[in-house]
Amino acid sequence: MKNKVHTQSCEIIVPRRFYDCTLNEKLLYTSFLLIAGMAYIMALAYLYTSFESIDGKPGLSVQDVAENYYGNRSGTRLEAAIRGPMSAYIENEQRSIIVEWLKSGAPQSQFVPVIQPILDENCNACHSDASGLRIPDFTTYEKIKQVANVDTGVSLHSLMRVSHIHLFGIALVALSIGLIFRFALLPPWFQYTLTLLPFVAILADIAAWFLTKWDPVYAYTVITAGGLLGLSWALQILISLYQIWFLRCRTEEPCLGSRVSHAFSKQETNEKGK
Repeated sequence: MKNKVHTQSCEIIVPRRFYDCTLNEKLLYTSFLLIAGMAYIMALAYLYTSFESIDGKPGLSVQDVAENYYGNRSGTRLEAAIRGPMSAYIENEQRSIIVEWLKSGAPQSQFVPVIQPILDENCNACHSDASGLRIPDFTTYEKIKQVANVDTGVSLHSLMRVSHIHLFGIALVALSIGLIFRFALLPPWFQYTLTLLPFVAILADIAAWFLTKWDPVYAYTVITAGGLLGLSWALQILISLYQIWFLRCRTEEPCLGSRVSHAFSKQETNEKGK
């Protein structure tokens, strides 16, 4: 008597598409994607206003990015601040006076009569111990001298603090967008590439921060990686939004119910034939 060979069938996994989602799911996914897209646009605007004109020229350039991380080794931290992120808080004429003072060696004799009144008017409401903020104190010559030295860019401590926040935060956003994007109907190679790209881009971007601290030529990598991150998210969000509301079930791509029924019918037929 021949022994029957029993084979165990694997569980059938039927991939869902956007047209399989309920209205509640579609509203939830759409709301998240729109808010995530707006948040990224605001982040780009913040980066632009923070980095532009660091090199003293209007607009955002590779030199601005390089000087933020590598520093302006021919300038000072104070000059980089009042030309860059703090430029909106001081008039051009007053900025020129401070820059001229810094380039002349920041002599103490000119601090009280010339520089201190400008700082009191524009800066010392925040840049003082009384404010309680963890930023440089500009109220005395001895304290401002600490930022009147050669600018070596963002400190390694600051880079480590910002990078771990970005790695956690952006990884979670990339995961959330990717979990929605997985329902898209696309060629597999394209969907896999677009899903992985944001994670690769953010790793390259943050690694380039530290490399730019060592050599300013890596500022090009910072910009390229940031561009790839933005492009991949834009494509994921736009494709998802379009398919959520306009993708329809086609005859060559059956909807979830018919796909499950067909799959189980095929499985039952195979089992009966054994």
